[in-house]
Amino acid sequence: MKIIFPLLLILSAISCSKSPDVQPTPDNTMYYPSNTDTVWERTSMASLGWNQSAVQPLKDYLSQKHSKSFIILVNGRIVMEEYFNGHSQSAPWQWNSAGKTLVSTAVGIAQQKGYLSINDKVSTYLGAGWSSEPLDKENLITIKHLLSMTSGLNDTSNLVIQPNLTYVADAGTRWSYSNVFQLLMDVVAAASNQTFDSFFNANIKSKIGMDGLWNYGIIFKIYYSNTRSMARFGLLALNKGKWKNEQVLNEPYFNELSSSSQSINPSYGYLCWLNGKTNYMVPGSQFVFPGTLVSNAPADMFAAMGASDQRVYVIPSKKMVVVRMGDASDPAHPTFAVSGFDNDLWAKINAVIN
Repeated sequence: MKIIFPLLLILSAISCSKSPDVQPTPDNTMYYPSNTDTVWERTSMASLGWNQSAVQPLKDYLSQKHSKSFIILVNGRIVMEEYFNGHSQSAPWQWNSAGKTLVSTAVGIAQQKGYLSINDKVSTYLGAGWSSEPLDKENLITIKHLLSMTSGLNDTSNLVIQPNLTYVADAGTRWSYSNVFQLLMDVVAAASNQTFDSFFNANIKSKIGMDGLWNYGIIFKIYYSNTRSMARFGLLALNKGKWKNEQVLNEPYFNELSSSSQSINPSYGYLCWLNGKTNYMVPGSQFVFPGTLVSNAPADMFAAMGASDQRVYVIPSKKMVVVRMGDASDPAHPTFAVSGFDNDLWAKINAVIN
């Protein structure tokens, strides 16, 4: 999906203008950028002992693979920030399904505020008959099933409307990647008695200084922001829901979000992809692949992944966040989530950081 021109104008207006960053520093303490300006501390590659001769091949690869932007943070500080093909620091781009993790974070915050429990039935908030399943089957579906992609609902249509939400399997017995997660936005709105945008803006966007907005299309609900806003969310995730001195999302829920949510696809948490597991599944298939999700990436990596290779990789063992935004790395074969691009990109990143 391409960005609509009026949306570009709106987002450009709310994006902050570029200003100089603080000079490189080897400080190993955790750093959070200010919520109110674009000054962001940096760490030099030399201070980290990285292989600077491998940087240009990484940049070349990113450019060749239709990237718009790329950032690496270590301890919250920028080590590498690049823009390609006419993109800029303030320009917005779509998160695609990487925005799913924004939604699972919002659900966790709604739970900690007492608006809902993820073990509640979805019908508690959307009313009986929100799906086309028999009532006894619909009543099996909880918020947690939507978070873990195990609702058992039909996944053949991306359009999330009541007639399409038909029975395939009992909730909790089948993992299938689909747009049904979007109903969680309606659940949060109903539980908190406000629009999802209002809830998101007050409890996530303003807390960590993101820009951007949700675009509600007929089929897809997609978040658009600049690349540094995506990096801010990665930094929140790196710190298990903490931003500066505030626990925006409580750590117990965050640990659930970033752990296997079920045993059918252990490489999936709450709308979040997990590396280092024994097997994984991918969108549009019921086949179980042996091995880890991204073999070249650190085993403890977890990630928000979206179509056309929108990525927020979080690596706790390295105190690192990596962000990539852009067009599909392989325009002839775009993917909804994990692809061969991830493994190839991590080979290039490893040449720099190891």
